Amino acid sequence: METESLNRKNSSRKSSVVNGNGEAAPKVEADGGGEVTLKAKMSLINGCTVIVGSIIGSGIFVSPTGVLMYTGSVNLALIVWVVSGIFSMVGAYCYAELGTMITKSGADYAYIMETFGPFMAFIRLWIECMIVRPCSQAIVALTFSVYVLKPFFPECTPPEDAARLLAVCCICILTFVNCWDVKWATAVQDIFTYAKLLALFIIIASGIYQLYLGHTEYFTFENTDTRVTSLALSFYSGLFAYNGWNYLNFIIEELKDPVKNLPRAIAISCVLVTLVYVLANVSFYTILSPDEVLGSQAVAVTYAERAFGVIAWTIPVFVALSTFGAVNGILLTSSRLFYAGANEGQMPEILTMIQIQRFTPTPAVLAMALLSMLYLTVSDIFALINYVGFATWLSIGVAVLCLPWLRWAQPNLPRPIRVPLVFPIVYLLATVFVTVVPMYASPVETGYGILMIMSSIPVYLVFIAWKNKPMWFQKTMGGFTQALQKMMMVVRPKSSSK
Repeated sequence: METESLNRKNSSRKSSVVNGNGEAAPKVEADGGGEVTLKAKMSLINGCTVIVGSIIGSGIFVSPTGVLMYTGSVNLALIVWVVSGIFSMVGAYCYAELGTMITKSGADYAYIMETFGPFMAFIRLWIECMIVRPCSQAIVALTFSVYVLKPFFPECTPPEDAARLLAVCCICILTFVNCWDVKWATAVQDIFTYAKLLALFIIIASGIYQLYLGHTEYFTFENTDTRVTSLALSFYSGLFAYNGWNYLNFIIEELKDPVKNLPRAIAISCVLVTLVYVLANVSFYTILSPDEVLGSQAVAVTYAERAFGVIAWTIPVFVALSTFGAVNGILLTSSRLFYAGANEGQMPEILTMIQIQRFTPTPAVLAMALLSMLYLTVSDIFALINYVGFATWLSIGVAVLCLPWLRWAQPNLPRPIRVPLVFPIVYLLATVFVTVVPMYASPVETGYGILMIMSSIPVYLVFIAWKNKPMWFQKTMGGFTQALQKMMMVVRPKSSSK
């Protein structure tokens, strides 16, 4: 009776849905029957801010080095940035058809579930929850620590152990904030989101001024690396910076007139982000030589030291604030995926539960934090990008495959938006390129990525496919869940019940 009372109290309480950037999105409200329902209140502008806010994070401050490392020349690096933006736009356009045809929240997880069934959907869920989200959070936290430490080590690379320790502190502080009060977490996100936009605006404005002065000597194809394997790895870093273009599909139920607004939001946002990223990179290379970019772990700090003189300290501060907010955003949004998986019975029940006093998704936040700190045992940011890049683009490629597959298998499904088949075909061919080629070029990182993906199979067989589990197993798992419930004082809300 006590649990039922707590569930009713929790489900009747209004709570904030969080968008892809962690900002407060439209409210989740209780209807007359006491069930929690999503209200379609997001306008076109809201949709654009979700996508732009989701994409622009730490990638633009980290990836310039990774892209140049594998391309060798500035001009080819800029081409990779443009092509990465176009690649993301094509994928997002394919998602527009899928999102208006399959209107469930959960984005690619829902599309794969509908098309290929629960096994493939679970692999996608496993990749996102066990690899992409925590690994991305580890990358952003490491970026935060590098930018904070760089002013103290101007002539050398910050110590790896110090960077890892500071990244752990960052994750722990934000884990506490997200477990304590959602309002605290959204306030942190609102404040720190503006920092990255201001930092990019300052960098782009100063870069335009440097172009006006005629600083174009580094824009050449000199030292271009023409190896196909290197080009594929350069796209990992470039595409990492664009990661997040599919986040609006996760909350499509909350978007007004999605048939009209979803493709418009995708087009506006992806073009805007591509312009911002290319202009930011152009700005970096107006002052910094390729060797200086390659020798810097914090490109924006090195740029600021050359461009702004005595006020150079402002840029690393803004970038550190930006990445701090990005870590917070990942923690805020991850619980949505746990709920989507739980509604299909594919996630541990404990991860869907809410703290009865603070009304926060404490188990999900703690799980994400612990996994992220596990990935921090690897301090090489670009190795982590390769892990997350392989898993991300492989799984998104499978989601795009749903489009032509459903055209063949279910041709009568209502399709408010029909994408020309050339778009998913081009996207799938590009996905093969950026996933298969790096297996040869970077076998260790991709090997670890494949092992992490394959680890989903025994988990699925034991915990999901195996229906007639022995009583001792059910009692053990039930007792373990109850022990965690008592430890964290959490219950499952009605909104996530099956």
